[in-house]
Amino acid sequence: MKNIIYVLIITLAFTACQKEKKIGYVDNGVVINDYQEKKDIEAKYQTKEEAFNKKADSIGKAFQLEVQQTQLDARKSSQTKAQELMQGLQQKQQVLQQQIQFEQQQLAQAFQSEIDSLIIKVKDFVKDYGKKNNYTYILGTSDAAASVMYATEENNLTQVILDALNAEYKK
Repeated sequence: MKNIIYVLIITLAFTACQKEKKIGYVDNGVVINDYQEKKDIEAKYQTKEEAFNKKADSIGKAFQLEVQQTQLDARKSSQTKAQELMQGLQQKQQVLQQQIQFEQQQLAQAFQSEIDSLIIKVKDFVKDYGKKNNYTYILGTSDAAASVMYATEENNLTQVILDALNAEYKK
């Protein structure tokens, strides 16, 4: 009986001494999508994409004019010369398509690189926020991957983190 009392007292002492864990969660999708820096990156690349599309359209129109002129020239030429003209045109078309595709890929890679850097920046910010505010855990959730199935609204740090990120970005 004495042993049971000692065990209960020791158990009670250990549980009383344990520090309560501070846990919060963040909706990753909201933080990333509503972060002003991400919106600015998207706007920058939207402008670049529009300029690229205008350039591609311009190249396409110029090539179409060249096709029409080459077809006229081919009609006036011998069959051998016409075939050479058309082959040259096909090669030029392939080169132009490859160039446009390469520039598209470069644009997409640059955008993805900036977004990846932004995500790392947000993760580091959340980590620092957690340390500064004595959080044991800050969980991430989103509609696509709901790792937090239930939490009270007081544990939702989404807006707090988003406001702090945007404030830091404005500096």
